[in-house]
Amino acid sequence: MSAPVKHVASLPAPTNDESAGVSTPKAKGSGNYKGFVAGVFSGIAKLSVGHPFDTIKVRLQTAPKSQFAGPWDCVVQTIRHEGFNGIYKGATPPLLGWMFMDSLMLGSLTFYRRLLNENIFQPLRARPSSPHIWASDAERKRLPAVGHGMAGILAGWTVSFIAAPIEHVKARLQIQYASNKASRLYSGPIDCTRKILSQHGVRGLWHGLSATLLFRTQFFFWWGSYDIFTRALQQQEYIPLSTPAVNFWAGGLSAQVFWLTTYPTDVIKQRIMTDSLDPVERRYPRWRDAARAVYREAGWKGYWRGFVPCFLRAFPANAAALVAFEGVMRRLE
Repeated sequence: MSAPVKHVASLPAPTNDESAGVSTPKAKGSGNYKGFVAGVFSGIAKLSVGHPFDTIKVRLQTAPKSQFAGPWDCVVQTIRHEGFNGIYKGATPPLLGWMFMDSLMLGSLTFYRRLLNENIFQPLRARPSSPHIWASDAERKRLPAVGHGMAGILAGWTVSFIAAPIEHVKARLQIQYASNKASRLYSGPIDCTRKILSQHGVRGLWHGLSATLLFRTQFFFWWGSYDIFTRALQQQEYIPLSTPAVNFWAGGLSAQVFWLTTYPTDVIKQRIMTDSLDPVERRYPRWRDAARAVYREAGWKGYWRGFVPCFLRAFPANAAALVAFEGVMRRLE
């Protein structure tokens, strides 16, 4: 699984000088282009592996507590009443959406990473008073973990404007429990989008945008920890790892760090996205209303309902996404 060293320049969390923001203009354009293209395939891989876990997670987050005894009961009931396709319900919006979402996230992450390094971190480290003045030239030019975290926040906010309507439609499709299609409110993603737009306008489709922005602010922990894990794995000498192997493990572990720090905000986001769009019937007019309702119903444990399938999904889905990302990047060289 070895890869040319120059390929690291295009990874979502850079480790060498070029990826830290000191590449030539030509290399920058090439790196950004590759990130956007490879991100499409990353999204496809992530959906294929992760969507069944996501369906169970959303149902546990939004269903009455008495409906499912736990994650496994939710899986059994879903397959028993709706067939195997039930766990892939609502997959079409993210199939198309995650292709664009991962493309935009990884491409914009590369851009913000270089922007922050060139305009903030390198000038700060070049000051005579900076402790990095005595560091090696390569280390001074390398984006620190906090810079990766900041780039993650900006990339998260950027992709939120695409993610919000996609996740909104996906969530409404995932909570349709009827096995008979004729009994469902929405026949599919297009029908769902059309009905939301016709009844509630564009604002209705982007319902939950503020919750999505808050949720993706936690990308700070994802991409910050990704850089920390990457450095640690590269520096360990006991079991030498190839570049793709480092990214596989760093990607899976950092995704789990992300979910450990942000899961309660996802629970609240799903409550808001599956709430009634009619202002009269709406249960959660504001984000804090949903947060209070979760606590009132189940205490602090309510913020972690459905966490097990989410946590199990985090490693394989994101590791698969990075494997796909790596493979396409090598093809584009």
